[in-house]
Amino acid sequence: MNGRKNLVVAMLMLALGVQTCYALESVRDQEIARCLPGEISTWGDNQDRPALQSPLLFAYEHDGAPAWFGEPLVLAAIANAATAWAQCGIRATVTPLAAGAPVPSGTILIEWSDAGSRRNFGLANLSQKTLSLGPAAFQLLQTRNPAYDARQTLQMVISHEVGHFFGVMAHSRRCVDVTSYYDNGKGESCLIRDGGVRQPGVEYRALLPTACDIQRCRAANGLAR
Repeated sequence: MNGRKNLVVAMLMLALGVQTCYALESVRDQEIARCLPGEISTWGDNQDRPALQSPLLFAYEHDGAPAWFGEPLVLAAIANAATAWAQCGIRATVTPLAAGAPVPSGTILIEWSDAGSRRNFGLANLSQKTLSLGPAAFQLLQTRNPAYDARQTLQMVISHEVGHFFGVMAHSRRCVDVTSYYDNGKGESCLIRDGGVRQPGVEYRALLPTACDIQRCRAANGLAR
């Protein structure tokens, strides 16, 4: 729980701070595009395992979403995440779901719920087959910094949580991975290639799964790299 709390606080602080910029953009781009041998590193807070099912079926219910997030925008973010993660060999589909409509059997419900998200930006519950997005967290972000483009945070949160359904359970220690935590709450920080140092107040994490995220997904599902 400390790791997830750290992720929520860090994302909020970053969003409320300076505009996103990357002093190490070239290194970051390389880290996103290519996973070097021996580079995968996690915080050891969980163990990767096969995807919840194959194919993965996601249904999105828009009821309760913040007013500034239209349904097409959120659906596109979910589709972006599902398509990117599907590169690891697990197919996925995304469909809209009318408010109050029954969730089809075998489908993962993506909903807006402060209870389900435990007031985080997002939370995946594999046993319940739900991915809950947190209206209160996004409302706080909007209130504190209305000029900030929260679409980046929305995409990052969805990509991070969707990855758990693909089997990527442990959180990465590579700063750039969408599955990363920047620190473990015990004084240890995430890693940047070639010993780079992450700038305070600057979001380094990718919006979609990186090459190392995908490699971990393939390994978790017993697929050749």
